[in-house]
This record gives sequence, C-alpha cells and structure tokens, in this order.
Amino acid sequence: MTVAATTGTPLDERSKYLRSLIIDGLSAGRGHVGSSLSLVEIVRVLYDDVLNVRPGEPKWPERDRFILSKGHGCLAQFAVLADHGFFPKEELKSFCHSGALLGGHVDAHVPGVEASTGALGHGLPIGVGAAIAARMRGRSSRVFVVMGDGELNEGSIWEAALAASKHKLDNLTAIVDYNQLQSYGRVDEVMPLEPLADKWRAFGFAVREIDGHNVAALRATFAALPFEAGKPNAVIAHTLKGRGISYAELNADWHHKSSIKPDVIAQLREALEQN
Repeated sequence: MTVAATTGTPLDERSKYLRSLIIDGLSAGRGHVGSSLSLVEIVRVLYDDVLNVRPGEPKWPERDRFILSKGHGCLAQFAVLADHGFFPKEELKSFCHSGALLGGHVDAHVPGVEASTGALGHGLPIGVGAAIAARMRGRSSRVFVVMGDGELNEGSIWEAALAASKHKLDNLTAIVDYNQLQSYGRVDEVMPLEPLADKWRAFGFAVREIDGHNVAALRATFAALPFEAGKPNAVIAHTLKGRGISYAELNADWHHKSSIKPDVIAQLREALEQN
C-alpha cells in the first residue's frame, strides 16, 4: 500500500469534529499540528471501539493500556480523551498555557495518559513491560503503542521488539503512524524504512498494513487481534501528515508550529470545513 491510497478516504463528521477539537488547542499559538492530524482515526477507533477503559476511573487496574510513544502528537489523544470525558473539553483551550493541565507532549499526570513520552523511542519499551506485567498478574489487559515512522530510527524500538518476540507478547500491538514525513524531511530521504513490514516480521511480529484513515479498516484490523497466537502484533497504518487540512497534507512545514496567529487558526477551521 502507498501513502497515496489514503487520499481517497473521506472524513466523516466525527473525524472532522475531533480535528476541530485539535484546532481548539492551538490558542497558545503552538503545537504539532501535522503530527496530530495524521493520528486522529487511529486514536479515535481505539478509544471508541477497542480499549477497555473507564474515564471515571482512569487508573482501574484491569484497563487496557494505550501509550502514545510519539508524544508530540498529543493533541490527537487529548482531543479524544476530552471527548470521552477523562477531563473537561475546556482544558483543550488552555493547551500549552502556563500552569495548564495539558502541555506540549503527553504527560502521565493527565487523566487517561499512561506514560510521559516525547523523548522518542520510549513507548514500545514501556509497552513491553506493561504487557509482561499484565501476563504475570493474570490479567486480560492489552497494550497498544503508537509510534511515529521517524521514531523508528531509535534503536530502543528494535531492542523492545526483540524482547516482545522473545516473550511471545500477543497482548501487545505496535502501531506505526506511517505518514512518511518526519521533522525535517521525507522518511525515505532521512532514514529509509522499507521494507518496513518485512522488518517487523523478521523481528517475530504478525503484521497487517492498512489505510490509517479508514475507520472501517481500523475496526476490522483491531477486531482480529491477536493476529497469530504467541506473536506480538504490528499494524502499519498508512496516513497523511496534516490530514484534513488540504495545504498541510504531506507538508513538513506543518510538523510543528511555534507561532500560530488567530487568523491562521481561523483559516484552519475553514479548510477543515471545506474538506
């Protein structure tokens, strides 16, 4: 599957609504816009249809664990957590403001966030530990870790993958947000990853590749877990960075913005409505 395959997937009203919540979070004038927009359908489907969690009891011991290893894409998770009632939606409007609940990366003090990430490469190692712990405690809890494609440059990801395979962690699912852009250029120019699916298979994972913006495909894929008994799972989700904002799609300039004026925020809303 190529990245171009995701361009034909229309955004439904829920996906557009969640993106509008992400835009709500830009009032401080900064944020990883493109990195968050590529994640929306992945995070949406996990929280809407897959994860066994309790918004009113975020530390419930039997819960499934979701770890956003690409912590800079936090606005996507914050939007979904707020929509599910983990904290009030009004908190989104103080994102990155001094003293606010929500900062520029996911942080474990936020209700519903399992691990503080942002220093890349840490999420999958944490997820391996959580999956082993669930097994040792005899729990049915599952662990889902979302990583960026540029993040796969980190050696700690592949060390964790080896451990996941050794311990036959079929309660662990590694998800790659494969938008093929990282902070300063195309992945295939900075550090090529292909053949990516074969790499995960070589590390002992059962692998599926899907359109990461296709809600039905995501639901069907996660419903099929585990893909093979005794093997950790890998989902390569082909996405578009900046999805939903036409001029931000596949544009590395929108990886992060440190100065977003109110008129630009208004333009983002208009572009989203026109999608």
